[in-house]
Amino acid sequence: MSDVEASGYLRIGELSRRTGVAPELLRAWERRYGLLRPARSSGGFRLYSDADERRIQLMRAHLRSGLAAAEAARRAVDEAVTAVDGEVEAGSAELEDAARQLRGALDAFDETDSQAALDRLFAAFTVETALKEVVVPYLADLGERWASGDASVAQEHFASNVLRGRLLGLARGWDSGEGPRALLACAPGELHDLGLIAFGLALRRRGWRITFLGPDTPIDTLADAAKRLDPALIVVSATARRRFTPLIETLRRIDGTARVAIAGAGATASLAREAQVELLDADPVTAAASVA
Repeated sequence: MSDVEASGYLRIGELSRRTGVAPELLRAWERRYGLLRPARSSGGFRLYSDADERRIQLMRAHLRSGLAAAEAARRAVDEAVTAVDGEVEAGSAELEDAARQLRGALDAFDETDSQAALDRLFAAFTVETALKEVVVPYLADLGERWASGDASVAQEHFASNVLRGRLLGLARGWDSGEGPRALLACAPGELHDLGLIAFGLALRRRGWRITFLGPDTPIDTLADAAKRLDPALIVVSATARRRFTPLIETLRRIDGTARVAIAGAGATASLAREAQVELLDADPVTAAASVA
């Protein structure tokens, strides 16, 4: 991890990657509206903070709502000032309202309103807070409602596809940088990967590089990737214990110095002991913090 990453500051190229705004436009917003408040490195480079990233996301949300650039910037700055360290504390009325809006839009099969709710959520809160306090709890609640018959298969598929697309958009370029590499994969036959994507996003925010193999990863593919990439961490996820069974011997034999862990609803302490790996049994954001 570079000194810049370790300090929590970003160069403009990384800020551009995270926000989807071209460096030239970021400089223009900084110059014209004072939207960004960069620090300076000892070599004179501009270094940007999470607060700068948050103001950019707020401005983008206001621009999409139809505001002129100057008014969008003013509101973004004003709204960011009302937060504690740039973020409204988790559990606040604003966060609860964001969760309510997202659930209502997803449950109603309204993609436009769902994307707008996600725009507001990620503009107002850090990725970690949005995931831990809104997205992951919504998915858990949706799964429970589906199991009890209170949500349809169609609702589960719609919500999962909307959220998966958005999270993978945030993940763009998450294998870049100089930090340790994490290799993430779903067990063979496992199609639910949203929790693993959320884990990767949270780990990326801590400077890690992410290689994501996705759902239903064949055993040989996982072993080959581990050999070729020599990652610092390998995490395999599944929602059912039986998905891990074919992997136990492979996980034991993986060469290299990588930490190996299992995660998801199918991961148990007894299974981890049998496979001689670690167990990640917390929510994805908390698990990423414990790993990092």
